[in-house]
Amino acid sequence: MAFVHQSFLKSLTQRPGIYQMLDGDGQVLYVGKAKNLKNRVTSYFRKTGLTPKTAALVKRIVQIDVTVTETETEALILEHNLIKQYRPQFNILMRDDKSYPYIFLSDRDQWPRLSFHRGPKKAKGTYFGPFPSVHAVRDSMSFLQKTFRVRQCEDVFFKNRSRPCLQYQIKRCSAPCVGFVEPESYAADVNLTRLYLDGKAEKILQQLERDMEKLALALEFEKAGECRDQISALRQVQAQQMIEKGRGTIDVVAGAVTDGQACVHMLYVRQGRILGSRSYYPKAPLAEKVSDLLDEFLPHLYLSGGGRPDLPKEILVNAALDGAEVLTDALKERIGRNIEIRDSVRGFRAKWIELAQRTAEQNLAGKLASKQTLQQRFESLRDTIGLDETPERLECFDISHSSGEAVVASCVVFDSNGALKSDYRRFNIENITGGDDYAAMEQAIRRRYTRLMKGEGKLPDILLIDGGKGQIGITKSVLADLGVVGVIVLGVAKGTTRKPGMETLILADQNNKVIARPQQAALHLIQQIRDEAHRFAITGHKQRRDKKRRTSALEGIPGVGPTRRRDLLKHFGGIVGVKKASVADLMKVANINKKVAEAIYGALYND
Repeated sequence: MAFVHQSFLKSLTQRPGIYQMLDGDGQVLYVGKAKNLKNRVTSYFRKTGLTPKTAALVKRIVQIDVTVTETETEALILEHNLIKQYRPQFNILMRDDKSYPYIFLSDRDQWPRLSFHRGPKKAKGTYFGPFPSVHAVRDSMSFLQKTFRVRQCEDVFFKNRSRPCLQYQIKRCSAPCVGFVEPESYAADVNLTRLYLDGKAEKILQQLERDMEKLALALEFEKAGECRDQISALRQVQAQQMIEKGRGTIDVVAGAVTDGQACVHMLYVRQGRILGSRSYYPKAPLAEKVSDLLDEFLPHLYLSGGGRPDLPKEILVNAALDGAEVLTDALKERIGRNIEIRDSVRGFRAKWIELAQRTAEQNLAGKLASKQTLQQRFESLRDTIGLDETPERLECFDISHSSGEAVVASCVVFDSNGALKSDYRRFNIENITGGDDYAAMEQAIRRRYTRLMKGEGKLPDILLIDGGKGQIGITKSVLADLGVVGVIVLGVAKGTTRKPGMETLILADQNNKVIARPQQAALHLIQQIRDEAHRFAITGHKQRRDKKRRTSALEGIPGVGPTRRRDLLKHFGGIVGVKKASVADLMKVANINKKVAEAIYGALYND
């Protein structure tokens, strides 16, 4: 089964993350990271310019799973762990641990050196790592150099200095080579560096705060200011390094349910680092809520097949579970220890849940937009309304306004590959009574289909109208007036409870035949398209409304440019004063003659 990339790519996010390409057997072919997932994954499906190896990879892809991350650094570390775990055929496999980059802190003399290291660990000192890449080492060393000023120069260079080098001048070294720092002070900086690399940032902050207070009391304000700057730098790094925080073993499980489809995404957090992730797609779930989905999914995950040997100490979920206590009891009986299931958390745990949930929703959006799912729904719609052939193109209209202000109509277009956003259209509705949705719909459909009948686009097979017989009647009248034939008008009326899933369909071409219980797959398709039309209309309405509220009422009046607008507002103290002015009053403003004054008065009076 070939991978249909068009619809998948449309749903991809532009956030950083990793992607896993799988073949028909579910084997991971390739793992990659991206600063922008949409741009990176799209690049694999160019028509030209692919290397033979990449072309061979693309031919074997059946599925692509993505994991959204907060930063590119997180994506890099996660990519490293997944490659190490799956050893994909198309990846350049990571080398053994002995060749990973480390940070090395020597301890053979009173002036320890901080340096980059790769290879056998023969020198006397402490090795911190491994790091996922050379860039990660360089970034960490740059931060340490600016914050604690421990030397990074070669020993030969260090022993032969007679005056400080450039690193001292730019405040990246304390110049121990020429005795500009006392051994005790340098040792304290080395100790802080060691604590940072051990992940004990809070301990460093406590020490620096104590030092800052002592120095301030001793009136050594310059040194106290240096401590303050170090504290500020550390707090900035802490705010960015979500993956470095926390201890213990944690599974983060987040579910998403939409239109009869579900996705569960897991993050495996060990010692504060995301070591891996996985997405599951339960088939035809009965659950309508995330809590129901996870209540059914988690026992299957943790209790089937004899249980997992690496069960975590905590399971974080994105919804409260009715069966949490039963599951924890069953797990305790099996492994002999407690496992806590939590949904209400703070800090980094809350961020991990948010990250997993966002990824689940992203992956589910891709699933919903896939051709296979949509094709089934198109076929279900065909069967529901009794067509001989499966429709290929659907349009849906929606109206949005705020109490009649800034009325905007939307038209969205779908085919079996998903949304055709290049064919979307918005219409600014003018010259109607505020709140008259019938008139707004008539104007939008007339404008849209006048253009289509002129050849400026393709007619749909089905036109969805969010409304009952009144909206359908107007639509049929407009189409008949324009000579449009062959377009099926299908009304979607809310049921008596007005709940999603309880809608009825009204088939205009069969004397308004009512289909009270449409097939679920067909109804899900209609809901998906209608919701997209609603979103597109609201977005356009808000943009138009906000622009109108930001725009001066004087704009657009013939003969009134920026200078005259400024003079009018200054003379009358604002737009309210201008609106109250008579023609004679307006003529008192410099450069405003009778003709311009009458134009202003007429425009504001009519407004």
